[in-house]
Amino acid sequence: MSRALRRLASGASATVLTLLAAGSPAMAAATDNAATAGPAVNLATNPGFEIPTLPLADWGSIPGWHCAPGEAALGSAAHGGASALTVTPAAADSTGECTQTLAVRPATTYTYSAWVHGSYVFLGATGTGHDVAPAWTPGTGDGWQRLTTTFTTGADTRSVRLHLHGWYGQGPWAADDVQVDGPAPEPVQAVGSVPTTDPVVFVTIDDGWQRTPEAARLIADRQVPVTAFPLPMPEGFEPDWFRQVTAVPGSSIQDHSVSHRDLTTLSPAEQQAEICDARDAAADRFGTVPTVFRPPYFAWNADTLQAAANCGMHQVLTASADFSWGAANVYHGGALQPGDVILLHFTDTLAADLQRALDAAAAAGLHPAGLVDHLH
Repeated sequence: MSRALRRLASGASATVLTLLAAGSPAMAAATDNAATAGPAVNLATNPGFEIPTLPLADWGSIPGWHCAPGEAALGSAAHGGASALTVTPAAADSTGECTQTLAVRPATTYTYSAWVHGSYVFLGATGTGHDVAPAWTPGTGDGWQRLTTTFTTGADTRSVRLHLHGWYGQGPWAADDVQVDGPAPEPVQAVGSVPTTDPVVFVTIDDGWQRTPEAARLIADRQVPVTAFPLPMPEGFEPDWFRQVTAVPGSSIQDHSVSHRDLTTLSPAEQQAEICDARDAAADRFGTVPTVFRPPYFAWNADTLQAAANCGMHQVLTASADFSWGAANVYHGGALQPGDVILLHFTDTLAADLQRALDAAAAAGLHPAGLVDHLH
């Protein structure tokens, strides 16, 4: 074992003893929180690596997990189920790290484990609010070995970053049957409008397949704050265009799933992968993490509300008016009202649709405002 690796192992052991020290305030708070937080569940996204590559996702991606390009794949030699994560570091200076981000409850204890195969495989978590001892093995021989670590989140911690990785120059490694055991965040609420007495409406635009200069000019000229819900594939074609149309103060880019499927037809695990992966794609491209999820077709169920919470969303948002493709539908009837959420789509008619929506808002004595600024 290298000198650096021995130092890491020594530090890990010391951290374990610190975390297990009886009577610490952090552990006491976590115990109190766990008593009222509900039953422990497995929070991990795609924990068994059984979800195939999501439609419209980047080629070669592992749903729920983010690994270096070209290093990770789904292998058939699994600990459980039909497939496992297999990673072959592309160079001697790569550990083949794979990560995922999950929402958690503050001041709560979680147990993170996985079955691994290979030499010098590591498992750990960062961003927890406290030091976390990584679990690791010098080698699993011809079989699988379970690695386990425990972490307690800080008083203000609401998300953590999980990681699995090998070690420099040690070759391929594999992982399967990941567990993140602890209470889930509270399910989010679904809303179609925003309770407010301010004379405002909220302009939201979905999908992103057609990107016209006319729409971009209108948004800039009229200084319209828009909330964009693009899909990862079209947002990746022209990320600068989406930056342009969301440059007005109050604008933001939010989450609309990876593949635009009806989520009510999917399992809870697939729903979570759809929402978390779209969140990560937007965060990687635009530098801010989405906190609002719009379900495709406005189709959602109780699993959607929990999956959205597990991905760190604060709301599931539909709409109360639709001005897409020449329409002018206000779902509650009559004129637009304060707090209405207007649905539009990135189409070749967006400029005309947006103008019609702005005219309807002005006729009702309303003006567009930033959505996230008004959500609580």
